[in-house]
Amino acid sequence: MFSASDRIHMSEALRLAKNGLYTTSPNPRVGAVVVKDGEVIGSGWHRKAGEPHAEIHALSGIDAKGAEIYVTLEPCSHHGRTPPCADALIAAGLSRVVVAMEDPNPLVSGRGISRLKDAGIRVECGLLEAEARALNVGFVSRMTRGRPWVRMKVAASLDGKTALSNGQSRWITGPAARRDGQRFRARSCAILTGIGTVLNDDPQMNVREIGTERQPSKVIVDSRLRIADTAKILEGGAIVATVSGDRERVEKLAGQGVEVLFMPGNGGRVDLLALLNELGRRGINELHVEAGEELNGALLSAGLVDEIVTYLAPVLLGSRARGMFGIPELEAMDKKISLEILDMRMVGKDLRVIGRPDV
Repeated sequence: MFSASDRIHMSEALRLAKNGLYTTSPNPRVGAVVVKDGEVIGSGWHRKAGEPHAEIHALSGIDAKGAEIYVTLEPCSHHGRTPPCADALIAAGLSRVVVAMEDPNPLVSGRGISRLKDAGIRVECGLLEAEARALNVGFVSRMTRGRPWVRMKVAASLDGKTALSNGQSRWITGPAARRDGQRFRARSCAILTGIGTVLNDDPQMNVREIGTERQPSKVIVDSRLRIADTAKILEGGAIVATVSGDRERVEKLAGQGVEVLFMPGNGGRVDLLALLNELGRRGINELHVEAGEELNGALLSAGLVDEIVTYLAPVLLGSRARGMFGIPELEAMDKKISLEILDMRMVGKDLRVIGRPDV
């Protein structure tokens, strides 16, 4: 169905889409390539929400009549912040549209392809679909499950410890691993942490060392509103999820530009699924978790972790140091949480392992 040249052009469209890795939120990352008589005559990618989509950039300033376009996501068919891309492709007189994947957005799914076909344009879908889905795993998650893709980052010693018993954790891994971790922060829509990490480390939880014009939102799970007014993570605004009704604390935090989000509680703790659903409603595609063993364990035990990025440093911290996941003691091996390992590589002197829980 697809030729070698089709794969080359779609690969280029995917490469272009990656240019929007840090900027398109809450929109998907999309690239497009226009080919006429075997030559590329136009290309583009979606840069940020509210600006023209990839197809419009690719068609700009060219005569595309009779040409083919390769696009990594089904052209939109509805009026959002911008007009429908399907209409633009029809008006351009394209003869063929090759799509990597259908749009999971219920407002679009299948409709853009149908509109193109109704206009007499040949449409083929599914070329390099797995790669396209991987690029927009968070957008797909939000559209199909109503919640973000949860990527948990953990830095640990070789014996699986994330901090000393007194809470000290800087620095277990080396500078190369820390820079690599910044890239995962940068591609996320929001960063989630727990009050324990805030109290122990007073982190900023922002993107550094990576060129990006957009900082992810910051979300803190703080069931009892113990966060200090001077916490660095609150600088520039943040969301604090809580079950506490302490009006004085709420008003003080609100005066600092902090949103206090009241969530349903289980045993005095924030309902994490409800929190993820709320973040999904707010357009959060990828949620990057950097937290301590308690919140890590709670998310993992609830089946809410989609991907774990672990950096293992060639050091040992001993049995009394803090672990990676605070999960209940297992009484049988058939209760273990199994992972599918997707990637293993050295990053500087540290080993990076990316895995997904088997479900």
